[in-house]
Amino acid sequence: MGNTKAIIVGAGIGGLAAAVSLRRVGIDVEVWEQAPELKAMGTGISVISNAVAALQLLGIDLGLGTIRGAVGETAEILNPKGQTIVTSRASDIFKSQPGAKTVCIHRGDLQAGFLEASKGTPIHLGAVASKFERDGKGVRVKFKDGRETRGDILIGADGINSTIRSQLHGASPTRYGGFLCWLATVPFKHPRMTPGWSGQYWGTGKRFGLHDIGQGRAYWWGTQTMPEQQARNWKGGKRELARAFEGWAPETRELIEITPAEDIVTVPSQDRPFIERWGEGPVTLLGDAAHPMLTSLAQGGSSSIEDAVVLASTLATAPDPVRGLRQYEDQRRERTRWMVDTSRKLGVVEQIENPLLILLRTAFLKLTPKGKLWETFERAGTLPPINTAFKLQTASEA
Repeated sequence: MGNTKAIIVGAGIGGLAAAVSLRRVGIDVEVWEQAPELKAMGTGISVISNAVAALQLLGIDLGLGTIRGAVGETAEILNPKGQTIVTSRASDIFKSQPGAKTVCIHRGDLQAGFLEASKGTPIHLGAVASKFERDGKGVRVKFKDGRETRGDILIGADGINSTIRSQLHGASPTRYGGFLCWLATVPFKHPRMTPGWSGQYWGTGKRFGLHDIGQGRAYWWGTQTMPEQQARNWKGGKRELARAFEGWAPETRELIEITPAEDIVTVPSQDRPFIERWGEGPVTLLGDAAHPMLTSLAQGGSSSIEDAVVLASTLATAPDPVRGLRQYEDQRRERTRWMVDTSRKLGVVEQIENPLLILLRTAFLKLTPKGKLWETFERAGTLPPINTAFKLQTASEA
């Protein structure tokens, strides 16, 4: 793979993870991002133990849980009034991945960690990809402002509305997940929010999440089941949001009240039907461009980090780059298909509106042995075996 050049379209979490990972195995990288600047945007994100373990394989230290984010310690599911239904230690949920903690973090902090680790990587901003073309054994990418670049391989890491995916598979609308999401981060102190605490309050067609992300900050989110058109054209403000959670636990109402309206991100839940073939020739997809999923497994960002490390492994050990891309896709297909499908099924259970089914859901949560209750999340949080038969570059070489 000496002198192999990879073009990465997209500088989100997946694109930056790919840039850092590929450089660690000696592949030249350049990143092209449509945003005019890389700002600390977004809200919170969970870096689950499988992603932390993947980064450890390549010796990538982002300071997760030390200088960035908060290590998950306790996870609770509560009712709308704040009464605990089930509680567990995070180490019991992800017990099959010892030594790899789960970390809740602000997206901007995670981005900063990857940018620090990718120091020296060319990152071109304001670059909106228009199309790619096969160019001999490589690929050429053209951008709307007239710029273009050429490399041996192209990685589309440009999100759920990926231009690279659309050229490969045709443009199509996203698939609605059944509910609207509100998300924000804010400085917050509360007796319930102990260090590393994560709580989900489950109601009737509504949920509220509260997570410690370190440095005295909370990441919170709310969901409400509603018709697709209403969610995609939501015009409500804080008053409507507060009304949706009226009568819920005091800390949930306080969070909504203290968060500036302009800091609340509102987005319909969405994913895409899984595609079996991600790329062709010298082109592939990664992260949300390949397998966007609902939030129920909290694996959107973590699966893209896992993608990046598997991609680095296959490119570093394959006889040629194109075969490396196909091996990457083959290794990721079954696991990510399961994540997409499972996240959607869990979303249905989480957003139940039928009172009888809610009673059954609560009984299931209370009575099921914890090992059985959390086995789906443990499966997601356990990194599959990855071929590490390659030489890592030192930080200075990368």
